[in-house]
Amino acid sequence: MEKLIITVAVCGAEVGKKDNPNLPVSPEEIAEDVYNSYLAGASMVHLHVRDKEGNPTQDVATFKRTIELIKSRCDIIVQISTGGAVGMTAEERSAPLNLRPEMASLTCGTVNFGSVVFWNPPDLIESFALKMKELEIKPEIEVFEAGMINNALQLVKKGIVPPPLHFDFVMGVPGGITGNVRDLVYLVESIPPESTWSVAGIGRYELPLSVAAIIMGGHVRVGFEDNIFYSKGTLAASNAQLVERVSRLAHELGREVASSNEARKILNLRVSNSV
Repeated sequence: MEKLIITVAVCGAEVGKKDNPNLPVSPEEIAEDVYNSYLAGASMVHLHVRDKEGNPTQDVATFKRTIELIKSRCDIIVQISTGGAVGMTAEERSAPLNLRPEMASLTCGTVNFGSVVFWNPPDLIESFALKMKELEIKPEIEVFEAGMINNALQLVKKGIVPPPLHFDFVMGVPGGITGNVRDLVYLVESIPPESTWSVAGIGRYELPLSVAAIIMGGHVRVGFEDNIFYSKGTLAASNAQLVERVSRLAHELGREVASSNEARKILNLRVSNSV
């Protein structure tokens, strides 16, 4: 079984310091939390950024500054989010791609997201994928529903996204696929056999799905974007605390954790041209 890639999703776009005071929001806070997560075993960061008021933003300068601070501390793989926040325009969401990170998220379908709609029509998905191809950025296929797998495979047929694909199953979002292990097995069995995959369990689903992925040979995403608690009723002290738990569980279950360079080989990444 290949080594485990742990991705840390440090802040997302939905939660704030009112939800967990330990949430990093400034470039300096994010970079420090990413570095501590790297030391705890994370080899990739799924990156959102915030403005000076702590609101989600796709501002290129803020992404650039944050990435510079991260890269000054460690060689973690930077995967920027093109999801942004619900309500952002396609132009806003895709703007940070011009920084040419090693990876970027590509959500392959529209999904209800609690009380709102995360809008990803076919033309938007294809335009994002084409820009990633042009800039040699490997997409991480974000899957909130099983049909999004088929949408991604259509991009492969059109020659827009080259295989092997890397999928991230985001499970337990209200309005999307549930966080049951049964559904994870179904998703894994629905992707091409040469693909790699990770799972991001939302809220209470984070820990059981992480354990399932370790055992099944997949990879794991944890962090405050998905879950702000360490246990029921107890807020997590940091993203690194969540990463450390997955790393420890992997070792106890007999699976080694990948370094950033080992993760690059597993994911077939190019050499980074990002800032």
